[in-house]
Amino acid sequence: QVQLVESGGGLAQPGGSLRLSCAASGFTSRNYEMSWYRQAPGKERELVAFITRSLSTTGYASSVKGRFTISRDNAKNTVYLQMNSLKPEDTAVYYCKASYHETYWGQGTQVTVSS
Repeated sequence: QVQLVESGGGLAQPGGSLRLSCAASGFTSRNYEMSWYRQAPGKERELVAFITRSLSTTGYASSVKGRFTISRDNAKNTVYLQMNSLKPEDTAVYYCKASYHETYWGQGTQVTVSS
């Protein structure tokens, strides 16, 4: 059974950090482009970061560049999103996505940035 399970969300203060994890099962995530999206209330889902299949090239939305880092641990079949210098506007549900011939989504994890 194919699954993506996100974890690591929660409440953080402005300027704080969180690390999200996306654990894949039922398929080999290193063979897929992996990405993180987020959706804030009343807004469309937007791409936050991605990491490619082969060279693990990364890319980021301009709003998070320099603050967020996407990485993958192929041995653990897991992708991470390290989020530093968090801002209230980073508050959203964060989703993990795997794409190649098929596309899979996780169920999402809530991130709230507030003092």
